[in-house]
Amino acid sequence: MGVLVIGSVAFDTIKTPLARSKNILGGSASYSSVSASFFSPVNLVAVVGNDFPDEYRQLFKDRKVDLTGLSVKPGKTFSWEGEYGWDFNDPKTIATHLNVFADFNPRIPREYKNSEYLFLANIDPQIQAAVLKQLTKPKLVICDTMNYWIENKRNQLLRLLKKVDIFLLNESEAKQLTGENNLIKMAKAIIKLGPKTIIIKRGENGVLLFSGDSVFCIPAFLLESVFDPTGAGDTFAGGLIGYLSKCKTFNEANLRKAITYGSIMASFAVESFSLDKLKSIRNRDIERRYKKFKQQISF
Repeated sequence: MGVLVIGSVAFDTIKTPLARSKNILGGSASYSSVSASFFSPVNLVAVVGNDFPDEYRQLFKDRKVDLTGLSVKPGKTFSWEGEYGWDFNDPKTIATHLNVFADFNPRIPREYKNSEYLFLANIDPQIQAAVLKQLTKPKLVICDTMNYWIENKRNQLLRLLKKVDIFLLNESEAKQLTGENNLIKMAKAIIKLGPKTIIIKRGENGVLLFSGDSVFCIPAFLLESVFDPTGAGDTFAGGLIGYLSKCKTFNEANLRKAITYGSIMASFAVESFSLDKLKSIRNRDIERRYKKFKQQISF
């Protein structure tokens, strides 16, 4: 059945020190589904307005992302405008317009209900929980969140975490959720909430994995220049679940490889606006960078 991705599809207007681009394809589900598609078939559930252009729809189709679950509602597509300074880890939100996304109430198509691999991208935890109830029995559930939900939907998020296998969040969100300042203490506190595995995203400082007594850390892939970091975390998540979905066994070794592939996918995403770089690469480019990354971190 491949990977099922639930999240947002959006128009982004982004300004960085290098350039500005308006109304480009964005959203957590866009980045994660296209990233996962390099490893596995992907089914997408999201909502857009009737202003969503055919060219963006074609981008998904070109990557063999199934759009049966993409609803089109009267109105405008969710949009976000943000600005980055040279500190790419701290974007400034200029405007957020939920539009049709404000009433997003996903109904999972019948042919998706037996999906074995589910990525709950960064959306309201109540919606994430409602999606999970509609699936038969997924093998692996990966969930992402953000500071807004930790602050405003904490109880709903905590209930959801009891049903999640892998939980993704960044360092500041982990601190907010647990009240701890030490990364190891953060991870231990979150594992007590339910997830078997915690992945803490640290931007240009890489990724930390906590699973049982195991700890694994890798740096970000070294790049000469970062063009636009929007969607890097979602692209990472897509590569992560995409790789895991094609593994015959879910073990520590495969999880570490999946994190490495996720990091590789994110490194491509930040080299351009929107999904432009992800559109142009091929699997051979991913494998070439994977080998180079292994050389960088081997000792």
